Amino acid sequence: MSSVEVSGLSVALGGRAVLSEVGLSVGRGEWLAVIGPNGAGKSTLLRAMMGLLEAQGEVLVDGVRARALKPRQRARLMAYAPQNPLLPPSLTVAEYALLGRTPYISYLGRDGRHDREVTESVLERLDLTALAARPLGHLSGGERQRVVLARALVQQAPVLLLDEPTTALDLGHQQQVLELVDRLRLADGLTIVTTVHDLSLAGQYADTILLIDGGRPVASGPVKEVLTEPLLARTFGAHVRVEQGKDGRPLVNLVRPADGSRMPPDLAHGSPAPS
Repeated sequence: MSSVEVSGLSVALGGRAVLSEVGLSVGRGEWLAVIGPNGAGKSTLLRAMMGLLEAQGEVLVDGVRARALKPRQRARLMAYAPQNPLLPPSLTVAEYALLGRTPYISYLGRDGRHDREVTESVLERLDLTALAARPLGHLSGGERQRVVLARALVQQAPVLLLDEPTTALDLGHQQQVLELVDRLRLADGLTIVTTVHDLSLAGQYADTILLIDGGRPVASGPVKEVLTEPLLARTFGAHVRVEQGKDGRPLVNLVRPADGSRMPPDLAHGSPAPS
């Protein structure tokens, strides 16, 4: 298990600041969900943490400066599953998952027995063994998501960064993927940082939440402290009701205004709450 500490992370693209002084802290084996409106900088945050973007700031994994490491070394500490990965349609499930072993294979070397054993084990755990020889272009949406997760897990990194792992999935597949991630987190002691579009899903699975807007942190802390009606109304410009589920975790629901009016400007564009 590994802890993650991020401080002062800032990114500028095309001369425009898209991430400004963002920090987060995730304990060993914990799950942090990053939420925020569209364009808030959620995906940029994960890419910057992984060293895929030029950025200012610090990313520490168990005290090691991850961004200062060479990419292959960094990939042994953090695995990243992007929201829209490139999936060559002719590549098989097994071939794609095996790419996760790249950080352990020399530039002129080939995968060995151990690499194949690790890959086979992950495919079995994710119920993908029967699909190992199937081309990626012949998979359903839910199967593709599991394959992307498989490649990340094959890296055997203690920290897993997932960018919208349930995007474009129906309710059943959303639940399957998140339950699978949670089981793997508990079984392997993985530390999870994931962006989540659905606020109720964030409330159901995460230990802590980071809310960002306009590339800046708005609030962070335990789920119940961040998923509050006033804070969500100000940040998302929406009428919401937050209720407590049977397990005590918050459920966020949209509420249609009684008079059909839109969100008042002072709520839709309110000043950010302190973190």
